[in-house]
Formats: sequence, structure tokens, C-alpha cells
Amino acid sequence: MPSAPAPPPPTRPTRWRARCAWAAALALALLLTAAAGQWAARREAGLQADAIRRAMEVHALGLRDAAAKYRYLPVIAGQHPDLLAALAQPQDAALRQRANRYIEEVNRRAGSDALYLSDRHGLTLASSNWAAPQSYVGESYANRPYVIDALAGRSGLFYGVGQTTGEPGLFLSAPVHAADGGVRGVVTAKVSLRPLQEAWAFVRDPLLLTDAHGIVFLGSVPGWMYQAARPLSRADLDAVRRHQQYGARHDFPPLPWTVERGEDAPGYQVRTRIDGRPRRFLALDEPLPELGWTLTVMADYTPVEHAREGAWMLGLLGAGVLLLGGLYWQLRERRFAEQRDARRDLEQRVRERTRALDEAHAFRKAMEDSLLVGMRARDREGRISYVNPAFCAMTGYGADELLGRLPPYPYWHPDDVTEHWRHYQAMMSGEPARSGFESRLRHRDGHEVITMVYTAPLIDAGGAHSGWMSSVVDITEQKRAELRQRQNEEQLQHAQRLASLGEMASTLAHELNQPLMALSNFASAAKAFAEQGNQPLLASSLDETVAQAQRSAEIVRRIRGFVRQSTLGAEDCAVPALVANVLALLRGEMRAQQARALVRLPAGLPGVRGDRVLLEQVLLNLLTNALQSMQATPPGQRVLGIEAEVHQGRMHLRVADRGSGIDAALAEQIYAPFFTTKAGGLGLGLNICRTIVEAHRGRLSFANRAGGGTIFTLELEISP
Repeated sequence: MPSAPAPPPPTRPTRWRARCAWAAALALALLLTAAAGQWAARREAGLQADAIRRAMEVHALGLRDAAAKYRYLPVIAGQHPDLLAALAQPQDAALRQRANRYIEEVNRRAGSDALYLSDRHGLTLASSNWAAPQSYVGESYANRPYVIDALAGRSGLFYGVGQTTGEPGLFLSAPVHAADGGVRGVVTAKVSLRPLQEAWAFVRDPLLLTDAHGIVFLGSVPGWMYQAARPLSRADLDAVRRHQQYGARHDFPPLPWTVERGEDAPGYQVRTRIDGRPRRFLALDEPLPELGWTLTVMADYTPVEHAREGAWMLGLLGAGVLLLGGLYWQLRERRFAEQRDARRDLEQRVRERTRALDEAHAFRKAMEDSLLVGMRARDREGRISYVNPAFCAMTGYGADELLGRLPPYPYWHPDDVTEHWRHYQAMMSGEPARSGFESRLRHRDGHEVITMVYTAPLIDAGGAHSGWMSSVVDITEQKRAELRQRQNEEQLQHAQRLASLGEMASTLAHELNQPLMALSNFASAAKAFAEQGNQPLLASSLDETVAQAQRSAEIVRRIRGFVRQSTLGAEDCAVPALVANVLALLRGEMRAQQARALVRLPAGLPGVRGDRVLLEQVLLNLLTNALQSMQATPPGQRVLGIEAEVHQGRMHLRVADRGSGIDAALAEQIYAPFFTTKAGGLGLGLNICRTIVEAHRGRLSFANRAGGGTIFTLELEISP
């Protein structure tokens, strides 16, 4: 019986079309991978830009505070009679000496670097450093913009190098007006920004400040000082030389930058070298128009590049898995075709077909053995029909132990059995997770293996659904690396928040200290006027004002000492006295809000041990919060409850209100730094209160009050 003729080999057009299809699929996979990398880079750049903007808000606040907290000083000092007399009679040496001593005392109390008085020609008549070798007395600063602005009747602000001392600083000026409204002179305060420069030296990424000409005058990279961010015009150079803004320095080379700007990218990229190493940063600018400066904050661009590269790696891995799956399926189709052909031409080509099958099997076996991705096939009943060596190594079980097994499989993690069943049922119902899912497995020796599982249906040669093929990727080390990176980032953010908290607490204390010192100066001047008018009663009243201002300065001094973690000034404090002092301070605010206090303090209460001023500050903060929470409460129900008792050997002092209470969803965040529900609040009050109480070995807690409101409990040690 003659044998059937062999089927014709594939024609050249058929092979060409197959190759084109593979090339198109590969090109599409590469295109999608590139697009995914660009998307990941843009997303990471956006996150970096958001972090830069948050840091920029903090730094801008510090700069504005540094420039604003001394603005009052020239205005107030310029109204003193001693300075007005020295301007009226500049030839009188005795009047100039009185002005010198007054300015010296005001400068010492305010904490500025220098304070001096100039006449209408810019000549210095009196200065806080009149007795120093580099005294400003007799020096002319008529060329300085802050003098020019003040003589024109405006307040002046100028940063530059001092003409006399050579030390840079911020110059704040104000005009001194005569009785007829004309300008008789100028009072100038010089403030050093060195503390800000020293603080910036510890930031991780570059931070710099440029003036209106684009010259860097403050920054965290010393090598960039006095370099220009843009080309300087002839007018800019002439203005710097005319005002002697940076002393004898007249050459301002361009910054060693290469700037790249994208159309949709946040900010711009900066390429430079720092300490001999090439660096790349994402930078954003924040204009400070009221100061005439520009703040530039940068962040390392490396995470953006890592995000792009990570997306590329995942895309290539996925493309490789799909390519291998396609090759595997193609091999299966070829084998089935060869089997059909073999039945028609068994006698003539059995050896040739057997050899081809053996070669195909060897190729597939070598390909499967070389894969690092685990492959697992299951039939429609859920039995495991195929596993590759990578999957066996991943689970610790051999192929003979897994083939034919129904769920639950031996490598399922006992703590995640419910989750395994859920994914299994989804697969069996024909709805596997298309984008893959994370699964935790238990290795045979007991250790955990974290994997990503991608499942697709298996279609047989007749087009029927025959089962499921899963690609299992071991991501255990990747998850561990992500956990370590997340922990490191959380520790770094925690340290930055603590540093910001210390800086902000010090800034708050400084802001309070300067107005109180100004109050003292006003009271002293008023006392002098009163004594000249022989009004003893007015002088006595102003003496009390001075005493209150000095007491406020003492509170600020102790708060600043606490921020710097200095030792507490411990003493025995009577609870009734603490409550009475705080209620006296709140008397005006309670009257304005139509609130009243209900105090229940039993007789014979023992004292508590601690810093009296700081404990009063905690109690004042709690009562102030209670008053603010009752703004929507009817006036007749605005009652502050204050009571104390000794419980288990410790003093329990409670502050209760009838406000809106605290939402349970916010209870865990109420003590967090910078968390607040008040418009314009900083979110530091309760955090600082708890820090003060814990430093006294005490405890601060709260609970919602029955019928509405909140009860804060302050638990302290009793005096021995």
C-alpha cells in the first residue's frame, strides 16, 4: 500500500508573515515598556516636586520671619527723645552720647547685631557699637539703598556686606520724622542671617537664596556663594558697585550649572558637580517679592531615574514571560501538527519525526530549566499538570510530589488559606486577576516566599479551554528591600520633623520675645515723659507695665530653654495658685466670650513638683483650647470646669468644656506635630503640652464628655 505524500513545507510568504508578526509584537512590547518608564518617572518627579514645595514653605516662613521680626525696632527707637534731641543738635556731644547709650541698651535687649542713627546726609551720629574699634559713628552710608529709601520716607530692606566691618547682614531702616512731617534722619538695624546659614549647612540637598540681580548670597553649598544664576547686565553690575553690596567683590561668575527645562515637567533639572561628583537635581524657585529675593530648593533626581529603570525592568520581564509563553505555545502547536502528519506518513518518516520531536522536547526542556520564573499549569479540575524546576525550587517540593495534586496545595501558607481559596475560585470561575496578584507561600523548610502570580487560560489545539497557566515571580527580596527603604525614609522624615519642631518652637519664642521687649521700651520712654511732667501715679502704673513685660520675657526664656532640652527649674507648686494665675490671664478672653469658670479644688491639696511657668503654660493652652471649642455653644452653657484630686498617689487635674468634642477618627492624630483642625493653626500646642508633661514624668490624656464636650486630664507627681 503506497504511503501518503508528505505535506508541503511552509512557503516563504508564510514564514515572512510570521516573522513580521513577532517583530510587531516585540516592537509593541518595547514601546509599552518605554511609555511605562516615562510614566513612572513623571509620577516620581511629581512626588519629588510636592516634597520640595512643602520644604520650601518652611524655609520661606523662616526667611520672612527673620526679616519681619526686627522691623519694629528702627520705628520704635526712632521715636525716643534722646535720638530726636541728637538729630536736632548734632553738635552737642552730650546729646550724642546719651543717644549712643540708649541705642546700645536697646540693641542689647533686642538681640540685633547693630543699631545706629544717621542724619539727613547719611552720616552716622550714634551707634550701638560706639565704643568698639570698628564703630559706625562718623561713617557715611548715603550710598546704601536702605538709607536712600528711609530719607525718601519709606522703610528700607537691604542685604549686603558691611562697609565698615566687612560682615554681611540684613539692614532694616525707618525714617525719623520731624514735627512738621519731614524726615530728620534714619534709624537702621543690622541683623545677621548666620544662624540660618549654619542651619542650611545640614540639609541633604542644595538650598540657595539669590538677590534681585540673581547673585547667590546665602546657600548650603559654599562653592556657589557670590555666583550668578543668570548673566548680569551692565546696569546690575553698576548697581552692585555703586551700593557696595558685596564689598570689594565686583566679579560674579555664572553658577556651574547646566539647566534642562521640560514643557510639562514640574520645575527644572540641574546638572552640576558637588565635591567632585556629578549630581543631578530637580529644582523649584519661589519668589519672595516682599524681600526682593528668590528661594531655590533642590531634590536629588536619582529616585526619578530609579523609578523609570524599575518600570523598564518590570516591562521587559513581562515581555519576556509573554514571549516565552508564546514560544511554548508555538512548540505545542508544532508538536500536534507533527503528530497528525506522522499518522499519515508513519512508515516513511517515523524516524525523522521522532528525532524532530526529541529535539523540540530537548529545546523546551532547556528553555524551561533556564527560566528563573516559576511556571505552573493546572487542568480544568484544578489538578497540577505541569511545574518547571524554578517553581519546584521556589516551593521546595519536587515535580512528582505536585503533579496530580488538588487544592489545598502543600505550599499554601497556613495563615493565608482563605485568600488562596479566593484566588483559586476566581480562576475556576474564569475570572483570574489579569494584572496579577501578590501571594505568600510556605516553603517546604518553613520559610516564607512572597510571589507575584499571573494567570492566563490554556487553549488546546482545537481552540477549547483546557486549563490555566500561571507565571510565579519570587519578589521576596524586593519586598524586603522596599520595607528597608520605607523604614529608612520614615526614620529620616521623623528626624526632619523633630528638627523642624525645634526650629519652629525657637522661632515662636523669638517672635514673642521681641514685641514684649518693644513694650518694655515703650514703657521706659513713657516713664521718662511722666517723670518730666512730675506725674508719680503714671510712673507707678508704667512700672507695673515694665514688670509684666519682664515676666513675659522670663516665660519666653524658659520656653526656649525647654526647646533646647535644658534642665527644668523644679520647685514645689501649689495647684490653687497655678489655676488662679492662669484664670487671671484668661479673664479678658472669658469676658469677651461670655464664659465662666467653675473651680472645684478641695482644701488641703498637696503641691506638685515641676517648673511653675511651664506648668502654667500647659494649663493655659488647655483652657484656651477649651474656650475656642465652645464658640458655637450658647453663652449660658459656656462653662469651664476645673477640678483636682489625689488618685493613687498622683495629682489628677481635669479641664472640662462643653464644646463639640473630638472626633474618634482624629483621636490618634491629636498629639501629632503640625496636625490641627483650626484655620491658621500650627498644630504644635498639644504636642508641646504633652512633651512638657512627659518631661515632668507625668501624663496627658483626654476623653469625650457625656452630653458633649471634652475632658483633658493632667496627671503629675506630688511634691515629697
